[in-house]
Amino acid sequence: MNESRPSLRTANREHQAAGDAEIDTSLSCVNLAAVREDIASALKSHGEDFVIDVQLVATELAANACDHAEDPRRLVLRREVHPERGTELVIEASDATVDRTPVVGTSSIAPYRGRGMQLIESLCTDWGVRVDGEMKIVWARLPIPAVENGS
Repeated sequence: MNESRPSLRTANREHQAAGDAEIDTSLSCVNLAAVREDIASALKSHGEDFVIDVQLVATELAANACDHAEDPRRLVLRREVHPERGTELVIEASDATVDRTPVVGTSSIAPYRGRGMQLIESLCTDWGVRVDGEMKIVWARLPIPAVENGS
């Protein structure tokens, strides 16, 4: 199992501003706390509430991939700028189990589980699932608040 840590790199996609930071990493199911730490470090210029929301959403998507899907697994956090919606952070967890998609409010593991997607639905402006070849990608969008100047 690959336990590499996320690293910031430059991304250039049509739907986002060139040069935006992206976290793209193999997802180690052994240490999701490291993912939360790396998110806090990467987003240190943002407010605590936003960082906590991102950590919660990313951890939930990652945990779903770890609990319900097969390798390879990846986690991507990407800043996108859209003319209609403004600046957003897109969080994507991908895995190789294309025939299983999340269902809000249910769990195949235990009766007391299954609330994570409800949290994502309440915190995020949008979420969904897409298939790209042999990979399933579960994504969620959070608006990025303006960074306040500490003056």
